[in-house]
Amino acid sequence: MSTTTHAIAAPAPGAPLEQTTIQRRDLRPDDVLIDIAYAGICHSDIHQAQEDWGTAIFPMVPGHEIAGVVAAVGSNVTRYQVGDRVGVGCMVDSCGECEYCLAGTEQFCVKGNVQTYNGVGFDGENTYGGYSRQIVVKDAFVCRIPEGIELDVAAPLLCAGITTYSPLRQWGAGPGKKVAVVGLGGLGHMAVKLAVAMGAEVTVLSQSLKKQEDGKRLGATHYYATGDESTFDVLRGRFDLILNTVSAKLPVDAYLGLLRVGGAMVNVGAPGEPLSYNAFSLIGGNKTLAGSMIGGIAETQEMLDFCAEHGIGAEIETISADQVNTAYERVANSDVRYRFVIDTATIGS
Repeated sequence: MSTTTHAIAAPAPGAPLEQTTIQRRDLRPDDVLIDIAYAGICHSDIHQAQEDWGTAIFPMVPGHEIAGVVAAVGSNVTRYQVGDRVGVGCMVDSCGECEYCLAGTEQFCVKGNVQTYNGVGFDGENTYGGYSRQIVVKDAFVCRIPEGIELDVAAPLLCAGITTYSPLRQWGAGPGKKVAVVGLGGLGHMAVKLAVAMGAEVTVLSQSLKKQEDGKRLGATHYYATGDESTFDVLRGRFDLILNTVSAKLPVDAYLGLLRVGGAMVNVGAPGEPLSYNAFSLIGGNKTLAGSMIGGIAETQEMLDFCAEHGIGAEIETISADQVNTAYERVANSDVRYRFVIDTATIGS
């Protein structure tokens, strides 16, 4: 027997979100029922609710930055018990059998990982995300939130945190390395915090200097405005790693010029139009232009443990259910520092 829970849904592409109720499946033996406490608003929620990235499933309950407490567990679940603090990120299932699942990179499952919302499970049922009071998730896709992080600031870590942690780890951010973070938004502010905690020297590259004080407070050593063309001359050949967190079209060749020989520019932002570059911008310095997509479940747990150890959480503005549409407008206008988080207790109240 399914469970009815309160939720916030987009009824159609581009339509205002509204409060409703949805059905959550009855617990299977390997399921966990979670009472959601907080759900972060990711810019990708807006893109999908507006159907910017192709045909989507409606009604849509967005949300893949989920933090809460275990309310019940299935008969085969041993890793969690009622009362545990847990989180759920961008995916809720995968085949578990392909080479990528077995390697702990479930996001690259050859059958396609099951997205937390706007997806279809292997059972043929649509998935609904974290803008709700409860969610049922397979235990293998639930992460433990350590006691060192409050649930509200932990919620955005399940997307923004792992999206930036994974490439920083993969491309060796650490002592002796110079890392540039392009953009100081929901992803960028997490990248700064994480790279600093890893021991790297961090520079923020932003269009203007209006967030410079925040960047320095978060731990950045340097802050430059890319709107000033001289920035690209001053910083030429400086960085081991550039992490691009913005979804805007950039002059890629200019940014590649900021890399040291053998350096890498990694994209985690998803612009709506193609990026172009000159091959010689890579060939001339043995440079790499790459992308990175979230991280596997084990790495997500590693990220949460790292954040607890270093006292890292997202910079948030907590909102109620009736403020979500306004929050969407503000995110679209870059008017948030740096992540909206929904207090889900206000949904249906």
